[in-house]
Amino acid sequence: MGVVIRTAGQGDRELVVRLLDEAFQDDPVSGWVFPSEEYRRRTHHRLMAAFTDAVLADGRIDLTEDGSACALWLSVPADGHTGDEPGGVSRHGAADGAADGPAQVREAVDPENQRVELIARLTEGIHPSGRAHEYLWMIGVAPGRQGEGLGTALIESVLDRCDREGLPAYLEASSARGRALYERLGFEFTGRALELPDGPRMWPMWREPRNPATA
Repeated sequence: MGVVIRTAGQGDRELVVRLLDEAFQDDPVSGWVFPSEEYRRRTHHRLMAAFTDAVLADGRIDLTEDGSACALWLSVPADGHTGDEPGGVSRHGAADGAADGPAQVREAVDPENQRVELIARLTEGIHPSGRAHEYLWMIGVAPGRQGEGLGTALIESVLDRCDREGLPAYLEASSARGRALYERLGFEFTGRALELPDGPRMWPMWREPRNPATA
């Protein structure tokens, strides 16, 4: 039986935030940004809310019909910005030009936590530029539903379109397990890992579009 996918709207905001919060509580990068488990339980959802709001405003959130998995996508043009200039929204969810995006996110989420700002700056620094592409910012599956292929179905629905339209896709894997999954879907490690200071490794991954007739 196929996975039914729909586009999330503003009315799904709380569902998406809760889903991402639950899905990423034990993620290595989330654990680095919010080191204490108690601290993470209290604060992590604010960062997920900031991400959700950014993508609802300027991207697209795909959601399984039963609300058990979601994927946050941004269409990044060749200039690297997703919003209209001036005052557009960068791929990290803050207004360009007038404000410092990563600092703005930190102020909104957890002002005393420098790592909220640093993770945005570091991932921004390794993001490829020069070619339009689809950016899989985050994908979250409810802990009790992982391993059922929901994440794969969400990603493949966009990759099929990328192949038809000749668009590459990009993401940053936050775990070795995630990297292996993305490799099965045609993503390749760019060769330059992001080593978080005193923290885990992230793997930037790029996927060239496939010819549907030969894939």
